[in-house]
Amino acid sequence: MLFRRVVTFASCVVFLLLAAAEYPPATVLAGVGFQPISPEELKMTSEPLAPGAPAVILYRQVDRDDNGRTSHEDNYVRIKILTEEGRKQADVEIPFLKGSNDVVHLRARAIRPDGSVSDFDGKVYEKSIVKARGLQYMAKTFTLPDVQVGGIIEYSYTYDFMENALFDSHWVLSQDLFTKAAKFSLKPYSTEGAGGYWNVRWSWQRLPDGTPQPQQGGDHVVRLESHNIPAFQTEDFMPPENELKARVDFVYSDQPFVADVDKYWKKVGQELNGRVESFVGKRKAMEEAVAQIVSPNDPPDVKLRKIYDRVQQIRNTSFEVQKTEQEEKREKEKEPTNVEEVWKRGYANGNDLTWLYLGLVRAAGFEAYGVYVSDRRNFFFQRQMMDRKKLDSNVVLVKLKGKDVYFDPGAAFTPFGLLEWSETGVPGLRLDKDGGTWIQSALPQASDSRIERDAKFKLSETGDLEGKLTVTFTGLEAMSRRVEERHGDDAERKKYLEDQVKEYIPVGTELDLTSQPDWKSSSSPLVAEFSLKIPGWVSGAGRRALLPVGIFSAPEKHIFEHADRVHPIYFQFPFEKMDDVTIDLPLGWQVQSLPQPQNQDGHVITYDLKAEKAANSLHLTRKVKVEVLLLETKYYAPLRNFFQVVRTGDEEQIVLQPGTATAAN
Repeated sequence: MLFRRVVTFASCVVFLLLAAAEYPPATVLAGVGFQPISPEELKMTSEPLAPGAPAVILYRQVDRDDNGRTSHEDNYVRIKILTEEGRKQADVEIPFLKGSNDVVHLRARAIRPDGSVSDFDGKVYEKSIVKARGLQYMAKTFTLPDVQVGGIIEYSYTYDFMENALFDSHWVLSQDLFTKAAKFSLKPYSTEGAGGYWNVRWSWQRLPDGTPQPQQGGDHVVRLESHNIPAFQTEDFMPPENELKARVDFVYSDQPFVADVDKYWKKVGQELNGRVESFVGKRKAMEEAVAQIVSPNDPPDVKLRKIYDRVQQIRNTSFEVQKTEQEEKREKEKEPTNVEEVWKRGYANGNDLTWLYLGLVRAAGFEAYGVYVSDRRNFFFQRQMMDRKKLDSNVVLVKLKGKDVYFDPGAAFTPFGLLEWSETGVPGLRLDKDGGTWIQSALPQASDSRIERDAKFKLSETGDLEGKLTVTFTGLEAMSRRVEERHGDDAERKKYLEDQVKEYIPVGTELDLTSQPDWKSSSSPLVAEFSLKIPGWVSGAGRRALLPVGIFSAPEKHIFEHADRVHPIYFQFPFEKMDDVTIDLPLGWQVQSLPQPQNQDGHVITYDLKAEKAANSLHLTRKVKVEVLLLETKYYAPLRNFFQVVRTGDEEQIVLQPGTATAAN
């Protein structure tokens, strides 16, 4: 096998770690025992550097040992409860990646304001947080009883990592709460008895003011202390947290590090190219396979699509529920060593399926290259960091009619001609024998990923809208939903789609999914049909009835409400939302007035809304298009103003004149 796709665990884990400089270093050992409580901590009622904070972290520490066989990480946290809201800290959640690590040696206690102690002896629960690409993110949860304002809670635990596996090592300084003091240590991976310690280097970002750089001592342990770390502020539509938080990342190598960035990546490119070419270099087998897939007279784009569809039909183990270690041993599934083995066995991980596509399209006569790109789900790639692990996704570049076209059939449900969103618009290394060339992967157009809502309603005398709604998801909008629900049954998928429609409408609804979409295809749109009733959508005002035009506008109703912004604005991918609504009016009802059409062009974001009347019906069309990924914070004010215009437009009302009856209030 080459390189598996990795969903970085740091994206789901908020490390609650603890340390404090005021304690003697010899007594601060995470996992050893709780530390004495000082009178000053008990008397504390606020933190001047975090005014109004509901709670603050007094002391946190992480001690990580990257021993290759028994890697583990000891964590310790102490939190001061300052307000009633701060008592929520009693509900503790410690995430972990099932099958890759576990949370063990958990201890906790609560200290009341008078200094008396209540040790936790309750039950620790385990719950699922999210499933992604066959990986299951879990959390150990528990609730500390009798947590009071003015009191303190503290707990310690250990991450026990998978045996003989070296995980990405990092320290995350930023937490949701203000941190008075923190201390970190890392004992690097070593091969004692066979060459000693590996080479390790580290990079950091956004270290708090006054925080010194990490230093490695004569014992090889790397250490860092920091004080007064601001609370991390979470905002809607912001870049990945790992890109914004204060953190230190470690990189290992069994060879000396190269100081020159270009030389480093040239060497990496040559090594990766050698591995890929060895894996795909089964020309005869691939030519025989291609002959079973395409016809000689097929146009080039048809050949590419047929091969793409065939590869996506192969069982993709990366998107299955992760097996336990015992199940894997029982099945004894060996990783394929080349594309011929992948083709013959009929299953592989997503990485290998993408390389199979490379081998097949080359055999079909196309100029094609393997490319490693940086998945932007958790980080934004920086070449100068010289970390080859950050090139963590593979795609295929094909020259078609003089253009570069990118493909990733190993990413399940990805439509032909698109990449999954996290691989779009990112740097990548196009491989060749000379070390490769840096490229930027394609970014899709907004029109490639749409949500279309087509509704045909009848308005009742009492102001209810009732009828049929068809929702069509295309491109990356369809892909994301198919991936999310790939393991769901019909009942789960039905609820999932119905909940989404409820999120579109700003009032309560009655709806029923009347037809299940095609969940298995990657090429066809995801189309769902509903019967829908919106009670009381039209309100009465004397002899007038008022009908709001923004029927499906709820997602934009509360977007960018805050006047200030801390982080840049970040959308996962460009998209469009298009609504086409026809409303049949009751007999005798008349349209008195229509709102003015809206045509707002913010260059990278546009908004169009139009209401028209016919003999006995209304026709509403609405479109929101976002054609941007990242905006600097300085553009927040005009962006916020734009969406205020959207909200105002969606709240406009059509004035109706009832016939013989008045709409219900």
